[in-house]
Amino acid sequence: MRKFFWLVLFLVMQSSPSVAQKYRRLHRKAMVADSHNDFLSVSIDKNVAFDQDLTGITQSDLNRMKKGGIDLQIFSIWCDQTYTKGKAYAHANREIDSLYSIVSRNSSSMMMVRTAAEMNAFLRSGKLGAMIGVEGGHMIEDDLSKLDSLFSRGARYLTLTWNNSVPWASSAMDETIRKDSIKSAGLNEFGRKVVARMNELGMMVDVSHVGEKTFYDVMQTTTKPVMASHSCAWALNPSFRNLKDEQILAIGKNNGVIQLNFYSGFLDSNFSKNNQAFFARHKAEKDSIMLTNPVEYLAESVLLRKYPAEIREMRPSISLLIDHIDHIVKLIGVDHVGLGSDFDGISSSPKELNDVADMPLVTAELLKRGYSKKSIKKILGENFIRVFRANVN
Repeated sequence: MRKFFWLVLFLVMQSSPSVAQKYRRLHRKAMVADSHNDFLSVSIDKNVAFDQDLTGITQSDLNRMKKGGIDLQIFSIWCDQTYTKGKAYAHANREIDSLYSIVSRNSSSMMMVRTAAEMNAFLRSGKLGAMIGVEGGHMIEDDLSKLDSLFSRGARYLTLTWNNSVPWASSAMDETIRKDSIKSAGLNEFGRKVVARMNELGMMVDVSHVGEKTFYDVMQTTTKPVMASHSCAWALNPSFRNLKDEQILAIGKNNGVIQLNFYSGFLDSNFSKNNQAFFARHKAEKDSIMLTNPVEYLAESVLLRKYPAEIREMRPSISLLIDHIDHIVKLIGVDHVGLGSDFDGISSSPKELNDVADMPLVTAELLKRGYSKKSIKKILGENFIRVFRANVN
């Protein structure tokens, strides 16, 4: 009996490292693509450089992306609705300039990916591929020539709206929460021209952030597969930003892809309630901070940094991210799911996923759920590349 015990213990000890080696080996071999990262905006705000060690400052930097096995990163070009005409397009170009500067400084380890030929070269290179996605149609300033210009500079997807609507497309936030702020929902004639022009150029149409009416107008207009660059499943968490099952089915029929967002508030239906309770507990302190700095989100940021143990308790497990993947796979199959972390654009992520270096843990969880190596490789990046190739001219 004692011999049997020690045999079992020996086998357990031998198998544990092999499990770790298995997921790390698979992650290294896979082509890992993340379709949404907001580092460029953060780098301008915090005046930091991508090729510095930014541990504890940002969720991303060059070395941590290498550590996380990320091969292809789509960098988000973003500004909020306060950047109006005459400002938004200029800011977009400033962030694009920043990315080109990063790649130029690190040309031995990074390269831009804009065309099918560059994609092929990147896949052979061993470098970190950098792509551009523009998050918010307000940055084209209602001008198709500016859409063309952003494309010529390398933008390969446009999120039609951010939380703010544009005159030609309504956002999910406005269609559900701020209904009085829009005159009409969906795409208008100019909005349809934007989608048609993107199809002509070879720019992916991103339906994250758009309202349902806009979403279905897009699906009736586009001639190419769409993407949701950073969204989750409404059935598991009925957030205004998540996709309902009917929308997921439509993307499957369109042969598009849904890239899963890592934000706790989109993954976990309890997070918003817990978040509100946290700020209620610290209301007096928040009010005190706002006496000297009346910007609410800055005051909240101070509290989030001050009470890390409380914040950690609110964060969901990585298993909930896999639940969202499972849900979409059950609806439309494994060919239509990917990863769009939203790192450096989110204030909370699963407990196990603190930054880009933790990306291999997604592969580990997928293996635990019983996904095959072939399916995991599709989720990690192959599905995104398929949709890119289907759009590019």
